[in-house]
Amino acid sequence: MIRRKIILQTNTFENRLRRRESFKRLINLTLSAVCLALEIGIFAYHWQVHFQWSIVEELRNVFWKNSLLEITFYGVLLFFFSLTYGGMRLGYLKNVELIFSQVFSTLIANILIYAELSIMARELFVPNMFIAMMVEQVAAVIIYVNIANKIYQSVFPPRELLLIHGDRPIEDICNKFESRKDKYKITKFAHINKGNDVLCKEIMDYYNAGEISAVVLWDITVEDRNVLLKFCYAHSIRVYMMPKITDVILLGAEELHIFDSPILLTREYHLSMEQRFIKRAIDIVCSLLLLIIASPFMLITAIAIKLYDGGPVLYKQVRCTINQREFYILKFRSMRTDAEKDGVARLAQKNDRRVTPIGKVIRKCRIDELPQLINILRGDMSFIGPRPERPEIIAQYVEIMPEFAFRMKVKAGLAGFAQVYGKYNTSPYDKLKLDLTYIENYSVWLDMKLMLLTLKILFWPDSTEGVESEQITAFKAEHQKKSNDNE
Repeated sequence: MIRRKIILQTNTFENRLRRRESFKRLINLTLSAVCLALEIGIFAYHWQVHFQWSIVEELRNVFWKNSLLEITFYGVLLFFFSLTYGGMRLGYLKNVELIFSQVFSTLIANILIYAELSIMARELFVPNMFIAMMVEQVAAVIIYVNIANKIYQSVFPPRELLLIHGDRPIEDICNKFESRKDKYKITKFAHINKGNDVLCKEIMDYYNAGEISAVVLWDITVEDRNVLLKFCYAHSIRVYMMPKITDVILLGAEELHIFDSPILLTREYHLSMEQRFIKRAIDIVCSLLLLIIASPFMLITAIAIKLYDGGPVLYKQVRCTINQREFYILKFRSMRTDAEKDGVARLAQKNDRRVTPIGKVIRKCRIDELPQLINILRGDMSFIGPRPERPEIIAQYVEIMPEFAFRMKVKAGLAGFAQVYGKYNTSPYDKLKLDLTYIENYSVWLDMKLMLLTLKILFWPDSTEGVESEQITAFKAEHQKKSNDNE
């Protein structure tokens, strides 16, 4: 009878948590939908008052007689790009990033709809009303997102967390959670040397008292992690966990049902013949098109670099691609000609004095990367893949984390998972895990998604920062070895 009562109480508690999460998701979707509705409403007004009268008569009467069709088409475009760029991630992204994502989504949708209406008008649309519409939409997004975020945060305050950690310094993980005070708050700390029995009791005591709502597992052995993870899962307690390299590899494993027990298969190769063919075809077509489109900007950049100091326009450097094959990567030169006169390889630092004034501009706009379209056309690189590194830097990384060589199982890329979801100054170990996530979960759709997301990060300042002078890199990472001890 007692056991049955405990089970009933547990089920009731789980149902309450499930209802709360469903309610949270409903609030998120509702607030996001209102934002989209506001923007679609602004477009509907301009369509009715301004846009539809510029379309040629026969198209307006035959194909677009029903205004609802055009408004719906715009709504679908806006929804797709908002979903892709994170504009609907209210409560998950930072306020400024959420606004940027939604404004960027709106800009892309408006450019496409402008092109469509220009075709229907059989001439370039006068842009003044489109610009006015965009300004109204941006103002609506900024005002509404700030209000919606305040509503969301008042209903759902930050989660209070218990951090269970090992001997490795915890400043790094604390800073990560500290950067999102609106979502997380680490209020309790416990070292793994307390023992699993004591930790399990502490977790339940804190959780039942309402002092925490989730647990963070950081830098502990696989054995200890398994015990704590199973305990939290059994008691319906949320867990945040930093994956190890083996965890990332298993993310891409194929589940087989050939026996009476599930089997996970990790393949010795990563891209099938069909995937390699499609990926190469996309690389060739897109690089050719972009070279044609970007050629005026590349010419202007080349002239500006040459006029500034008379040095070479292009910067060639040995990098490594698939199977550690070496090739010369091409970039527009952004540093002084004597930036590495001592022959020592150095990562770009934040506020690096070696960068020229022209270099600062082309780095900010990512124009310095455009010559790599030639590398893609040659087959040295792909559009999406782990960024290529110098052989000497790879050697230093591999000394500290041998798994760094795993990222060369596929062709190097112009952009990748680590560039979209990380920053320039993200630690090498975290970048490695991001790159392996891409390798183990490759699909043509993932490549297309990352290409779309790359457009967004071109305009996001965090992705162009250099490393801080004190940041852990291959040159200053003696204690980084500890992160691999439990792999």
